[in-house]
Amino acid sequence: MNSRLVAANVIVKVISGKSLTVALEEAWSTVDDIQERAFIQALCYGTIRYYFRLEYILNRLVNKPIKDKQIKALALLGLYQLQYMRVKDHAAVSETVAVMKKKQWAKSLLNAVLRRYLREQDELEALADKHIAYAHPDWMIKLIKENWGDKGKAILVENNQAPPMVLRVNQQKCSREAYLQLLAAENIQASPMQTSAQAILLDSPVLVGKLPKFSEGWVSVQDAAAQLAASILSAQAGERVLDVCAAPGGKTAHILESEPDLLSLLAIDIDVKRLERVKENLARLQLNADLLAADAIDTEAWWDEVLFDKILLDAPCSALGVVRRHPDIKLLRRAEDIVVLQQLQQAILLAIWKLLKPGGVLVYATCSILKQENEQQIESFLAQQSDAKERLIEAEWGEIRPHGRQILTGSQSMDGFYYACLEKQV
Repeated sequence: MNSRLVAANVIVKVISGKSLTVALEEAWSTVDDIQERAFIQALCYGTIRYYFRLEYILNRLVNKPIKDKQIKALALLGLYQLQYMRVKDHAAVSETVAVMKKKQWAKSLLNAVLRRYLREQDELEALADKHIAYAHPDWMIKLIKENWGDKGKAILVENNQAPPMVLRVNQQKCSREAYLQLLAAENIQASPMQTSAQAILLDSPVLVGKLPKFSEGWVSVQDAAAQLAASILSAQAGERVLDVCAAPGGKTAHILESEPDLLSLLAIDIDVKRLERVKENLARLQLNADLLAADAIDTEAWWDEVLFDKILLDAPCSALGVVRRHPDIKLLRRAEDIVVLQQLQQAILLAIWKLLKPGGVLVYATCSILKQENEQQIESFLAQQSDAKERLIEAEWGEIRPHGRQILTGSQSMDGFYYACLEKQV
């Protein structure tokens, strides 16, 4: 199947409400070639990343909005190629138009739109710079600026950058220094990160199949901000640990790598399919945990009434700290979702708190940059729980907030993340 058509169909699925990750996984059933997959992925991620800007330009190139989602998607990815990719103009136009073999009206429309864009490119891009420079939905721009003022502008710009590829070395298999030597032997340029003892930053992304010993579990792909969870939790030998909302399992695995002599680790997630990802990741890393598909709020349905020493709650959130890594968030998230997520976060936190031993520690984490989901959430929780006390996180990453620590997107090459550490009073 034509690569651009595959990409257009993926974009249609995202516009219709499906995550970009899932839509691409479904597309791979028709695409075997690695280079072709890379091209399709670049087209999809780029077009979705700049969707609102590209749509603004497209609407100025047509007399009325294009109702056919597939044709609209082709027009958008055509514009993306012309502005952002190293595809020659004539190839971008001709190859995109050629996708529509049977719809002559669509071929004529796409040809006219893309050629007009080339004639008026400077003027159209100047207009886009003025009216839709950040390429985000209006509500998201407003909310980020309300939260962070002038810093919000930098976050919006960072959201449109391709994210770095960061590795987490499995310390049960290899030291970071030794793995850096393995990368160097494969001519993969990389450097250690200061924020996490196991983190390696690659100069450029590579296919995981090219990473030395990847299939043997020596290394995983995980942003440095996400790698902080295990060190903050600091699970010790003999402890009983609970990982809530665990999928896809990166933090679960890191906890096990950091302390192989836990009494037990129970990882729960409400999504059965996503829990399969946890199982697959642990199998590759040759790690073991108890996995359970369960609703974290309904503890009576699954808890065995034995208290936990440590709990990690990676709470469901808006994910506005990882927009650069998941640009479809711009299309899939809605303003009204935030209040619903706040209520869910508080409900899970209150339910899970009851499962923690006196003297035990709960780490609350999100990949959000919104104070409503982070520091304000913890403030509300502490006001309700007389037996909860915040434990300060001493660190050289992020910034200290009235409660917890916040990493803003792009800071020290990390995703936007939030952590708070809560101790149950004896």
